[in-house]
Amino acid sequence: MSSANDKSNKRAKPNYLYAVISVASVLLLVGFFGLVILYAQRVVQLYKERVNVLIELKEGVDEASREQLAGYLGQMPYFKAGSLTYVSKAEAAEQMRETFGEDFLRLDMPNPFYDVVTFNVRASYMHADSLSAIRQALRGHEAINDVFYQENLVTKVGGNIRKIGYIALATALFFIFVAITLIHYTVRLALYANRFLIKNMELVGASWEFISRPYLYRAIQHGALSGAIASGVLLLLTVWIQRNLPELQTLNIQTGMGLLAMILIVLGILINTWSTYIVVKKYLTMRVDDMY
Repeated sequence: MSSANDKSNKRAKPNYLYAVISVASVLLLVGFFGLVILYAQRVVQLYKERVNVLIELKEGVDEASREQLAGYLGQMPYFKAGSLTYVSKAEAAEQMRETFGEDFLRLDMPNPFYDVVTFNVRASYMHADSLSAIRQALRGHEAINDVFYQENLVTKVGGNIRKIGYIALATALFFIFVAITLIHYTVRLALYANRFLIKNMELVGASWEFISRPYLYRAIQHGALSGAIASGVLLLLTVWIQRNLPELQTLNIQTGMGLLAMILIVLGILINTWSTYIVVKKYLTMRVDDMY
């Protein structure tokens, strides 16, 4: 008789391990998409910061004036540190000869080039209006003749990034919807074995708050555990990527990875707790006959 009761209790006990693993798998899917977004953002940022801004210096600008200009640029918030390059007019002419041959510039012609300084701006300033404001400000400098950048490229890049952003947002919302749906059904399946226990506690006079409290506490714990498991797997995947894909080693996503892990844990807690509350409330409002 005791053996039969034990078997019955085992059948009635929810499989919380299965629920935790299932929720972790769903969160891992969401996290993988987030990881792709992190790498994509870093690639876009690096691409933006490789667009050159060219400063054409006035004739007769000496080394002291160039150093003063370099110090001025280094203090600007839009300036990317370490990106400043100086090319003299003689070096520019030599580069053109190497590219187009000796006949491109005849020896009896004066050098048509100017001394130039190139630099890159930070990704957050890679917008048409920001670059236009930077150009207008630099044109007022006493050592600068003119400022150039690829306006068409900047406009095209900005438009493409906006399109990618909209697609990423729509995809993220889809993944979150799928995660909520799958986690909800997983929680409902896990609590299905306890439906009569939940209802019996109500029938003997227990309040809804008293009945729901242990299930909600467990949901918080399991949600956090599922999010931690998914975050751990993503961390291992990131380590593998850094070791085996050299082209991605320069993409630093540590800060974003920490934020993604926190989001997965919070998402696991919120969805798990909300689903548990909905399921427990459903069983409390059902008639006993409807539970069979």
